[in-house]
Amino acid sequence: MSKSWHTALAILATLIILVLPAPSVTAAGPSEPLVQRIEALEGGQPVQVLGEPLLAREALRRFYENHGFQLAWSSPGHRRELAEAIRQIANDGLNPVDYHGDLLSDLVLRARDDLSGEIQADIDLLFTDAFLLAASHLLEGKVNPQTIHAEWSASRQHQDLAVSLAEALRNNTIAATLDSLRPTHRAYAKLMEARNQLTPLLGHPWLPIADGPSIHPGDQDPRLPEIRRRLAALGDIPAPADPASSVTDQTFYGEDLDLVIPNFQARHGLEPDGIIGKKTLAAVNLMPVERIRQIDASLERWRWLPQSLGDDYVIVNIAGFGLQLVMDGREALQSRVIVGRPYRQTPVFSDRIRYLVFNPTWTVPRKLMIEDLLPQIIRDPGFLERQGIRVYQGWGADRQEIDPAFIDWFSLSRNNFPYQLVQEPGPLNALGQVKFMFPNPYAVYLHDTPGQYLFGRQERSFSSGCIRVEKPMELAEQLLAGAPEWNREKIDRLLQEKTPVTAVLPDPIPIYIQYWTAWVDEDQRIQFRDDIYNRDFRLLAQLRQSVSGDHQLPTPVVAKDFRKTGGND
Repeated sequence: MSKSWHTALAILATLIILVLPAPSVTAAGPSEPLVQRIEALEGGQPVQVLGEPLLAREALRRFYENHGFQLAWSSPGHRRELAEAIRQIANDGLNPVDYHGDLLSDLVLRARDDLSGEIQADIDLLFTDAFLLAASHLLEGKVNPQTIHAEWSASRQHQDLAVSLAEALRNNTIAATLDSLRPTHRAYAKLMEARNQLTPLLGHPWLPIADGPSIHPGDQDPRLPEIRRRLAALGDIPAPADPASSVTDQTFYGEDLDLVIPNFQARHGLEPDGIIGKKTLAAVNLMPVERIRQIDASLERWRWLPQSLGDDYVIVNIAGFGLQLVMDGREALQSRVIVGRPYRQTPVFSDRIRYLVFNPTWTVPRKLMIEDLLPQIIRDPGFLERQGIRVYQGWGADRQEIDPAFIDWFSLSRNNFPYQLVQEPGPLNALGQVKFMFPNPYAVYLHDTPGQYLFGRQERSFSSGCIRVEKPMELAEQLLAGAPEWNREKIDRLLQEKTPVTAVLPDPIPIYIQYWTAWVDEDQRIQFRDDIYNRDFRLLAQLRQSVSGDHQLPTPVVAKDFRKTGGND
């Protein structure tokens, strides 16, 4: 609903109260209009106040029951503080209009003494609904991850927000309470800061720079002045300390760009070769609003996680192809990873790493046996032997090893494959020398790989869903540091024996497998990556969905401050 319509409704309400007597509302007793509206909500009826639907139905009921059905927002300071907090919520990538933002700003400026009890109840409900809904979205996210992708699951948090609101009103901490519900991880605050830095670029000219030949160091190209302008706007080219030292020939790829271009490429996940080719030009052409949308999707995904990840944890960013181990609250290890192909996506979920297996065997998943290995076996009868793969019929203790030479592989299919393929430990084992286990319904885990050369690629979506780790032994050593019976010497000795050995962690460690296409690195540089699974598009469609569901809301920016004057109770 537009602000002009909100204003029209407010004016209409004002006109109505001028001709109606104002019933008295005592602070000590319940508000009868409040009781009526809460009863309507309990009855399942859609309730609108001042043209806006009330959305936090159950929490509204609990709050006013606990509050004796009395008006809660009599203080103009409280109303002003909430309206300002809702205005600022655009920095979280959330739309203030979802929380009656325009109407709250109008109502902050209006006196209430001469309003009817009906209108006072409506205003009170509107402020309460705004707080409860904003609090819920800051705490858990606006979008339920299950509605985006069937494989996604994340820890959902629960808190009695009606109690939180009552305490905030009692302690005069409206904004502070909302702020406390945001994710506490520094990565969230850094994304908000990066978003704030990009919003001034909205509305600036950013037309696509024309395709053309790749631009190499030493080249002259008429597109370079615009490329320079954009890199400066994005902060990749720092402003010169002395304006007189600025580059005179803006069309020349000189030494001043020798580091700028590779750094820009690196923070966009591109090969940092210093050549401005198609992919680099596409990154330069990425509009500020598109960058902000990536940040907004990443902010929402942070809201799906627990507020505290713990002191020790592993976090994997699928879109960033990276793993981070945090021990005692500090980064202990970073490692590149390889994730699932777009048609065999690595799912997003959280769990706990419980044990490691050194020299693991690999029981080939049924889907891979049929779709990947069966065609190779048919083409190359010696494939199984070279790869160290044994064939079994049956499962468990009763399974029997079968000589593959006696199997009619041509007769097998998806509906007729009564065998199990198991790769023995060794240099060719697909899991490498160690796997990190956190039993889950997706059969996904971390593991080593014999294909170390693939870690040299910038985009690393090559697996069938599991996560290959570039530094598996360093990760294993860190995770087992709390177990005195384990050390690197023992691990190295076991690896030589080629026999599977399980190492149970003294304390299971949380692992968060997530998907962020935007984040701020340790050097305070905003990083962007391709949406390899096309998940941002689906998430943003839900994040921008209007309350009515019939249109998409614009990318939010913080509106100009409303006046801090007017309104007496």
